[in-house]
Amino acid sequence: MTGLRERKKERTRQAISEAAIALFLEHGFDQVSVADVAAAAEVSKPTLFSYFPSKEDLVVHRFADHQEQAAEVVRGRGADETVLDALRRDFLDGLARRDPVTGLNDHPQVLAFTALVYGTPSLAARVGAYVARAEQSLADALREAPDLPEPRDLTAPVLAAQVTATQRVLALHNWRRIHHDGRSADDLHPDAVADATRAFDLLTGGYAEA
Repeated sequence: MTGLRERKKERTRQAISEAAIALFLEHGFDQVSVADVAAAAEVSKPTLFSYFPSKEDLVVHRFADHQEQAAEVVRGRGADETVLDALRRDFLDGLARRDPVTGLNDHPQVLAFTALVYGTPSLAARVGAYVARAEQSLADALREAPDLPEPRDLTAPVLAAQVTATQRVLALHNWRRIHHDGRSADDLHPDAVADATRAFDLLTGGYAEA
């Protein structure tokens, strides 16, 4: 059970992040200072930095919630399920839930948040660091998979890079069709499923020949 101190810290962390993102969405990332965020969240700058090492982390820390997701899917799959079938299933489940990480979410705040991240070079670069850690985590899990083709030290990082890139491309493709083309998530869902299925088919074909 999470202790009172930990719950209080998490509430403070969440309040700081929400205050920061609200300011960034209203005024722009580069126009808001860390001091502005601290004042809005009613904390000191040292307290803010104890929760978030950089200004960019005030926004992109949300990506950290997904850093271990693919690795956990691989480690938790059934005995008869291949790693790519498990990862495909997880992505399709995310589409069905309208998980923002799949890009298939048309809530205005989610669309605005994604536009903020990918429209701000320093934020987009910081996201890259989180993606790299997610890729490494997946590669570590793949090395443990008994059905991974040899040589594992090559196959695992190559497949992890391909899966991570595929998920990122699919998510951005979905977001663009909602944000720029004005489609709803419900309308886009069948196309998003077809695209994801096609993308994972391509991965599976190459993987099967390894």
